[in-house]
Amino acid sequence: MTGFLGRGECGGHVTLLFTVSDEVADPVKQGSLGAGLCVDDGVEIVAYGEQGEFGLKVSFEGEQGDSGLYNSVLDLLVEEIPEAEDIAWEISVRLALPVSQGFGMSASGAVAAALAFQRAIGLPHEESLRRSYSIAHRVERNRSTGLGDVTALAAGGVERRLEAGAPYHGPLLHRGPGRAEGWSNDTSVVLAWWPDTGKHTSGYIDDLDWKESISRAGAKQMQALSEGDWGIGRWTELLDSAKHFAEDSGLLEDSSRFDLLSSVTGVMKECGIGEKAIALLCMLGDSVAIVPSDAASEVDWSDSLVAALEKAGLQTILTRVNQPS
Repeated sequence: MTGFLGRGECGGHVTLLFTVSDEVADPVKQGSLGAGLCVDDGVEIVAYGEQGEFGLKVSFEGEQGDSGLYNSVLDLLVEEIPEAEDIAWEISVRLALPVSQGFGMSASGAVAAALAFQRAIGLPHEESLRRSYSIAHRVERNRSTGLGDVTALAAGGVERRLEAGAPYHGPLLHRGPGRAEGWSNDTSVVLAWWPDTGKHTSGYIDDLDWKESISRAGAKQMQALSEGDWGIGRWTELLDSAKHFAEDSGLLEDSSRFDLLSSVTGVMKECGIGEKAIALLCMLGDSVAIVPSDAASEVDWSDSLVAALEKAGLQTILTRVNQPS
């Protein structure tokens, strides 16, 4: 009996500011403008299949996720690649970060799964990667679990999204309509969140009032961020824009987010790094990303900060901004 084996992985994504661009009906053209951080830690998936009745069995190693996400990915894939059908599939999913916390785990998982399935049946890497981004974007929009995470992931690094939509599309997997660009300096990032919390993205992007306030605040910040070259010289501007967006959108007024940010800021001051680092809200979770105030500086505080945050009852992970694609 023929066996199929493939692996896919994709880092996470932290949205710092964004708009909601879903006016058109076509999911390929929906998405967001904005900016954020693509990080090393995310989702790793191993796919195994044998000739037989089509189906998918999903198992999680450690952190639990949504098996329906991976079924949606496979359903779209077989529409484009019939060879993926007539196979009894199994996947093992390892999530390095929790879901529903603003870390882009649904987007990352969809990309990793689509890549694992395609690699298992022997499709070339670059073709598989582009199709993975295309499928993942449509799955995200169909399930209302994200807007621009996939386009951001396709750029990598410290990213800005300049045009909404899928990063690749069509039978020839052309670029666009979504467009993003990124840079990286291997910047350290500490992610922190309260245990057993989380918010579902659809609760905001499907709400008309939230969509209006978020898009207005995001568009205001992107007026300046979308201009000029994009590199390490824009780091301070990005941090300032993220803070203004959190305030102007009304998202900071949520009591759980405000309390979290206040708690983390207090721990940072106790550790003596109030001037060296800044805590930013991860959109749209109950979490923060703590990054150096100066992206070019040597980070010597991350280990002590992680220990102090965990002592205060928070869960954390130390990661890095990944490299642009």
